[in-house]
Amino acid sequence: MTIELWGRPTSARTQKVLLALAELGLPYKLTLASATMGADGHVAKGNRAFGVVDTPEYRAMNPNGTVPTIRDGGFVLWESNAILQYLAMTYDPAGFYGNDIRRFASAARWIMWENNELIPPMHNLVKHTIRLPLSERDPGVAQQSLERLEKTWNLVEEQLGRTRHIADDSWSYGDIPMTIRVHRWALLRGTDVLTPNIARYYGVISARPSFEAVRDPDMHVAG
Repeated sequence: MTIELWGRPTSARTQKVLLALAELGLPYKLTLASATMGADGHVAKGNRAFGVVDTPEYRAMNPNGTVPTIRDGGFVLWESNAILQYLAMTYDPAGFYGNDIRRFASAARWIMWENNELIPPMHNLVKHTIRLPLSERDPGVAQQSLERLEKTWNLVEEQLGRTRHIADDSWSYGDIPMTIRVHRWALLRGTDVLTPNIARYYGVISARPSFEAVRDPDMHVAG
């Protein structure tokens, strides 16, 4: 059965699902959908969003009007991290968390941490350095976001000094959001700013065949 996915390839949250589907080798149908960005970039720069998310049909599936959303058979699910956990438990519990509830929980805490600690400052940094028109960018917000990110990445660096992957020594679904974030950080700041353990980790995750689903730089920093 083909999984239906609504989202935009430049969305980090959609990319989590794309990466998971690539890891699983599952067929899917992507419908372009968004409220903030389209094929030519961000609406803040006068471009048009893909739309769809404001239609009654979409809101019946996802009342938030956000992306991504999936439909697997008759089951509809939104929120990217919930989708990751669903795909992991449904299609490959052994490969995605070793069929071990403790590994599942360890990976879960890192995807929650990514959502709470990495996404807000990364979003603000990109917004005030790339996406907004020059007249609307605030250098103070950009600098504050950068400083917060540097401190936050130190926690990842320390963790990766203890384990080969983010949850433990083996790849898990917890590495999917971290793959997106590390790749974006490398694209935004350059690989030379990566600390030793993160640089080592980046080499490992970018060598996985599934990484091709999210490698394209334009998918990460589209204006």
